[in-house]
Amino acid sequence: MIPRYSRPAMVALWEPEARFRIWFEIEAHATDALATLGVVPPEAAKAIWEKGGFDVARIDEIERETKHDVIAFLTSVAEHVGEPARFLHQGLTSSDVLDTCLAVQLARASDILLSDLDDLLAALKAKAMETKDMVCIGRSHGIHAEPVTFGLKMAQAYAEFARARARLVAARAEVATCAISGAVGTFANIDPRVEAHVAEKLGLTVEPVSTQVIPRDRHAMYFATLAVIASSIERLATEIRHLQRTEVLEAEEFFSPGQKGSSAMPHKRNPVLTENLTGLARLVRGMAIPAMENVALWHERDISHSSVERMIGPDATITLDFALARLTGVIRNLIVYPERMLKNLGKMGGLVHSQRVLLALTQAGASREAAYSLVQRNAMKVWESDGALQLQSLLEADPEVTAHLTPAQIAENFDLGYHLKHVDTIFARVFGA
Repeated sequence: MIPRYSRPAMVALWEPEARFRIWFEIEAHATDALATLGVVPPEAAKAIWEKGGFDVARIDEIERETKHDVIAFLTSVAEHVGEPARFLHQGLTSSDVLDTCLAVQLARASDILLSDLDDLLAALKAKAMETKDMVCIGRSHGIHAEPVTFGLKMAQAYAEFARARARLVAARAEVATCAISGAVGTFANIDPRVEAHVAEKLGLTVEPVSTQVIPRDRHAMYFATLAVIASSIERLATEIRHLQRTEVLEAEEFFSPGQKGSSAMPHKRNPVLTENLTGLARLVRGMAIPAMENVALWHERDISHSSVERMIGPDATITLDFALARLTGVIRNLIVYPERMLKNLGKMGGLVHSQRVLLALTQAGASREAAYSLVQRNAMKVWESDGALQLQSLLEADPEVTAHLTPAQIAENFDLGYHLKHVDTIFARVFGA
């Protein structure tokens, strides 16, 4: 990823130096296990740890000739270790190193992303508590529906990202497997105990059957999980973008001193951060399909997945890391306008209470069809007046309505508090008692 959308800790995980360091640890731990089993001399395993090293530029130089990255790496290490390096890579195949390394990188990337999600969840919870009773209009199809609170919007997002966190924990466990099983995965030239030792040292589990590669359904699940998290980011970002529209303006991104919204129009305050998040989410989602297509490899192994993963591994995790951090900042600094929420809530002449009147009429003896018709014909007059007329007044003047409900009974159905009586129940479900 370009530096604009990258954060240092996640980027460092995918740098060549970090990758080759993991490769070295895989090889060295495997040699330790082989020494314990009497396959290689203990002093050779010790020498690999003590003298082992590599040079990234030298690896690149060797690879230009060999056209093979693992051989280039092993050659560079051998130049540091000397004669004992002949015991490196005993019984291993390249995929043992590459796949196990990728598992380590994805597991470590997951830990960063889980920390990001914890930060976002904390920000969402704080904003939800702050705005728990802040009444605003709920919308369906973009149209005024019934009252909610802004805190409920934040609570819904909290619950969604809590599910995202649980999915990522599961995806991390699924992808964090180790394969040290040799050519075509039969352990013909490497003892399974070596695999178990490397897995333990690197914090992985043993892959039950790896052919010559770790099965790519694991990776498909992992990147699909990242894609779902990205979709949740976009959902919340889109909500904020809509709420920041001039005609709505119930909430907006923080606009810092000296910030400029437009090169042409000095008055502009645009939702640039959430628009950016929408775009980044598209990128992460776009990496899920190639990961799924990687599942269908030929027989015990091919490398059609390799070029894909060299790109989507770093790009998906780096992009999502940046997006989660950016969304956390948006939520922490989000400006909300409760007065504008109430103004918007009241602009359609009480239409938001139509369902309650409908139900009251049915309770008073009207059929549902008749009640719906009575409320709708008065509601449409309010709609067509752009809120200049009031639904309550029209209903009180309608003799077919008052045949069932008194004016006082009609008025009872225009109480905002009625819609909010279970907010505490919902919050208890989301955040606990």
